[in-house]
Amino acid sequence: MEIDEMKKAEEQYSANSIQVLEGLEAVRKRPSMYIGDISERGLHHLVYEVVDNSIDEAMAGFCDTIDVKILEDNSIRVQDNGRGIPTGMHEKEHRSALEVVLTVLHAGGKFSKSSYKVSGGLHGVGVSCVNALSDSLTAEVHREGSIFVQHYSAGKPLGPVEVVGKCDDHGTIITFHPDSTIFTQTIVYKYDTLAARLRELAFLNKGIRIILTDLRSKIEDEGGNSTFRSEIFYSEKGLQEFIDYLDAGAERLTPDPVCVTSDKIIPIDIALQYNTGYSEKIYSYVNNINTIEGGTHLQGFKMGLTRSLKNYADRNKMLEKYKGDELKQSDFLEGLTAVVSVKVSEPQFEGQTKTKLGNTEVTSAVSQATAAAMDNFLEENPKIGRTIVEKVVLAATARTAARKARENIQRKSPLGGVGMPGKLADCSERNPELCELFLVEGDSAGGTAKQGRDRRTQAILPLRGKILNVEKAAGDRAFDSQEIQNIYTALGVTVAMEDETGEKHMDLSKLRYHKVIIMTDADVDGSHIACLILTFFFRYMFDLIKNGYVYLATPPLYKVWKGKEEVYCWTEEQREEAALRLGKGSDKGYSIQRYKGLGEMSDVQLWDTTMDPSKRRLRQITIENAAEAERTFSMLMGDDVPPRRQFIEENAHYANIDA
Repeated sequence: MEIDEMKKAEEQYSANSIQVLEGLEAVRKRPSMYIGDISERGLHHLVYEVVDNSIDEAMAGFCDTIDVKILEDNSIRVQDNGRGIPTGMHEKEHRSALEVVLTVLHAGGKFSKSSYKVSGGLHGVGVSCVNALSDSLTAEVHREGSIFVQHYSAGKPLGPVEVVGKCDDHGTIITFHPDSTIFTQTIVYKYDTLAARLRELAFLNKGIRIILTDLRSKIEDEGGNSTFRSEIFYSEKGLQEFIDYLDAGAERLTPDPVCVTSDKIIPIDIALQYNTGYSEKIYSYVNNINTIEGGTHLQGFKMGLTRSLKNYADRNKMLEKYKGDELKQSDFLEGLTAVVSVKVSEPQFEGQTKTKLGNTEVTSAVSQATAAAMDNFLEENPKIGRTIVEKVVLAATARTAARKARENIQRKSPLGGVGMPGKLADCSERNPELCELFLVEGDSAGGTAKQGRDRRTQAILPLRGKILNVEKAAGDRAFDSQEIQNIYTALGVTVAMEDETGEKHMDLSKLRYHKVIIMTDADVDGSHIACLILTFFFRYMFDLIKNGYVYLATPPLYKVWKGKEEVYCWTEEQREEAALRLGKGSDKGYSIQRYKGLGEMSDVQLWDTTMDPSKRRLRQITIENAAEAERTFSMLMGDDVPPRRQFIEENAHYANIDA
């Protein structure tokens, strides 16, 4: 942006830029309509809404630093060095524009094209929703040489905007504390959850410095000094570094990511890279919003990439020896890691959740930009181009084999007449909403679970040993696995198939259980088996996770007892507390049993601690950040050892790592 244009935009961003669309009444009554839910996910979403306002300032060219702090009482403080929210009198509302922004739904400068050309918070509910769902919020604006402050509670101002001092800087500081009467599950923020999103924003907006600091606890730095946990997220190369981060544990086919940039119709920023793996990892964003369901920008990217590679292979006669099925788009995407980011001035999302872009003009723009960049890359790197095409051919060959394996699974499905797996102990209930399937480690634990279960609603499928690590296996090998075939058959679903846009989806209409519960031993092997099963679900049954059908059972680690009094413990802290209480301050008079396997429990104990819906602790598997989840699965289950070792050393509380 030219200097005179920036000055003009700054002059135009005044109190009158704030346009009011409607009031704020319903937010506290129906918060889930505006932030998704009122669980941990919605709690963290409040922070993202405030940060997104600062990112919008950065995208407009007026901000380069955003400082996020988790305060001691779980309040959040977000400070930027943007222009500062206007504080002048609003012409229509007859009150400060700052108060309008913070108390009126759909009020903000992003509805005015002269203020923001592109904005992530299209619906304009962000900071006003945060205000409505906070028991206290303070807005501090540094603007025009003065410091303006206004305090709020539950969305209502506690007084007028006040000038409290002078300043020679500019920016906005929002400090808020979530309302515990709204967020009844928890108001405790997780550092790692916030860090994942802020890291993503730094990659998507190169040159912006985002700082996260946790003031609730202290750690020791390398010099042994006590300090607060803090990270600075900054990316100089943007998406290129994002790809490097996502593919840290992969063996690459391209030495550096291929970058696509264009400003012809819409700003387009794409980075892609091939590796030797079998997974397709593509993340799409519109105005920094993660469009987890894709949309027209993702369609355009796949079309352009496929067309370029197919034309290159045909021109160089690389497919003459290939005799298999006709190549499909999915063949060109195997082993691909890509990030597609576009900036659209008036995005049309399918639904207010903003998970799928609908602007039709974006498809051709992204397709043309991708094809042009790939054409240049392939002509300049013929050796790499040949390697990529060879991988495409291998993918097509494996797909043909996988299709035959899928057909075999289909024949074995209950709809095909062969019946259920022999080891499945099914339940009598036929309403899938009431049915649960426990995937249990081994026949011993499976036998105990079958005896202890509620036969009406709970089914048991024992799995033999460790299932195939699908992260390291081609698709045909995955479908050849007997244990994986049994899971498909028991669930009553077929393999995910491509739709007309190239996206893979499962038909869940015949799903027989709406709770799929992974129940493994509380030891290292059990955790590994659970991770293998989750990897399989993530790669081949993602729709199960997306719809909230996958859970982890949490069996207790210990039983502490004295006489007839028994206490089950899930953590070391609970064990110490139980021992202290039963022993009355002494280490005598009580007994402790460490459960290393489910088979060590009786059927009654397993029911009481792990399977009884009224007492058990289930952890629902959700994907808050697909890119971060993708990276974690690739790192933990892939071939590269050093990143996995580093992860274990940094995160394991008790681990012995061989040299």
